[in-house]
Amino acid sequence: MSELLRFAPLVGRILIALLFVPAGFQKLTGFQGSVEYAASAGMPVPALAIAAAIAIELGCGLLLLVGYKTRWAAAAIALFCVASAVFFHFNFAEDMQRIMFMKNLAIAGGLLAFVHFGAGPLSIDNRK
Repeated sequence: MSELLRFAPLVGRILIALLFVPAGFQKLTGFQGSVEYAASAGMPVPALAIAAAIAIELGCGLLLLVGYKTRWAAAAIALFCVASAVFFHFNFAEDMQRIMFMKNLAIAGGLLAFVHFGAGPLSIDNRK
């Protein structure tokens, strides 16, 4: 069982990165549309906010994936998840918005485990 547990943090990092890396790439390739969406949601300085989202989702997502500077990357993505929940999913009168809000908080909670425990044995952070 302990040998299988070596892979758990790697699998966790991959699964979380599967959410953020494609989202960051989509924002990068559809930058103007992403800016317009952020502006329509009332995001202040939407172009800067989307640029930051790209850096966090794509950049920190890739760092998390390979397990490099994992604690910092996970912390940045966790903060991003909370900010996204507050700015985009605040209408609790709509069930889907409430669900998305809670999903973002749950993802942030999972990322905080990486902040505390690190990337695990199969990572750049723990290469020997």
